[in-house]
Amino acid sequence: MSDQSTSLEVEVKFLVANLAEMRRKLLLAGAVLKKARVYERNIRFDTPDEVLLQKWQLLRLRQDTAVRITFKSPVIEDLTSEAKVREELEITVDDFDTAVTIFKRLGFHPIQVYEKYRETFQLGDVEVVLDEMPFGNFMELEGSEFEIKKTVTALNLEWNKRILGNYLGLMSELKAFHNLPFNDLTFANFQDTAVTIADILPAQ
Repeated sequence: MSDQSTSLEVEVKFLVANLAEMRRKLLLAGAVLKKARVYERNIRFDTPDEVLLQKWQLLRLRQDTAVRITFKSPVIEDLTSEAKVREELEITVDDFDTAVTIFKRLGFHPIQVYEKYRETFQLGDVEVVLDEMPFGNFMELEGSEFEIKKTVTALNLEWNKRILGNYLGLMSELKAFHNLPFNDLTFANFQDTAVTIADILPAQ
């Protein structure tokens, strides 16, 4: 069994104004494509009164080229880090629908859906992903805080524009800002609206 130190996720995000230009910068910096662009569908599960959310925990079922169950939770290391640090536990399963049924039997129900297209690169010791979200485009960097900062400098990004929240938290802020009538972060929901996350966040 792994101890917690081996399951820490350390990451930052940046809102990206021009995804093609950011991809070009990554490749020029020596990034290697690890996983081609793929569609992801994610479902957040919780109890009806959202006990997990109240504890800043996340139980997620994700489907892209595989099906994965993920649990995330706050850790003490986050208090002293300039990045976002979470415990992340993840396993791969064979059957999406059966996983949904198991969660429901345990009292966890689908609460929120979010979608993205993701392209994954490796740049040195940092994993870099380009995410096309329904409300905007992002770059996410994951690795040690030291290596993340080195990569941010190499890509000429502004550290003070880093985002430490997750996509669902950003969705909550945008929903409140525009009084949106929906909760799911899906492409269909944003298809006929001019609302974007750039309404409340600065981009690189």
